[in-house]
Amino acid sequence: MLSKTLEKALNDQVNKEYYSAFLYLSMSSYFESVNLLGMAAWMRTQYEEEVMHAIKIFDMIADMEGKVELKSVEAPPVKFESPLDVFTKTLEHERKVTGMINDIYSLAREENNYAVQSALQWFIDEQVEEEKSALEVVQQLKMIGDETTPLLMLDNKLGSRELEPGA
Repeated sequence: MLSKTLEKALNDQVNKEYYSAFLYLSMSSYFESVNLLGMAAWMRTQYEEEVMHAIKIFDMIADMEGKVELKSVEAPPVKFESPLDVFTKTLEHERKVTGMINDIYSLAREENNYAVQSALQWFIDEQVEEEKSALEVVQQLKMIGDETTPLLMLDNKLGSRELEPGA
């Protein structure tokens, strides 16, 4: 069973996960427009993961006798300066999401809601991976600088990413 406070926090997180999905779809569109199709595919996979995250929280609310309340999703930015700009924003966004998940976990801990704590542990572990992946690409893009050949090699590598089961 969920308290109204925890139910609201989880509903807000569903909305934020859908915003994350839209953000990554917007980033995918940017990469399509500059013909970096591997990075576009990477972001499309990220979009799919975020939708699955929203559904996991949606199901958690429903499973715990809560009421899911879907809200309008804020429009994401559509203009980006470069691949480095996009992945820097990705890393910043993932760090922000980590903070949001941690806040909900803290609330669940304060309320002694062990079921929510247990479910959120998966998200906490997932965020470590999300931040690590984005940071690796940021670091690689910084090393590449303005060099076209390594950028295309990285683009090709990122295009091989596949959606992980259960993500």
